[in-house]
Amino acid sequence: MSNETRIAHIGIIVEDMEAVEKLNGLLHEYGQYIIGRMGIPYREKDISIISVVLNARQDIISTLAGKLGMLKGVSVKTIYSKK
Repeated sequence: MSNETRIAHIGIIVEDMEAVEKLNGLLHEYGQYIIGRMGIPYREKDISIISVVLNARQDIISTLAGKLGMLKGVSVKTIYSKK
């Protein structure tokens, strides 16, 4: 497995606010890889949109995205930098 890191953006939409505590726990667990994070509450629709940018190995990014995507009421998409 390559030790080379990649820059990735994980886009998260939270539709079930009961998932927020677990979601924040996972982000804290992977905090050493997080470059930046921005959350936007969209109160009118009762959802939250979260952007997380990471610098980590591919397997770490995939693992985090997979764990986030398994949370009830959470949708996740990941995009990677070409560099």
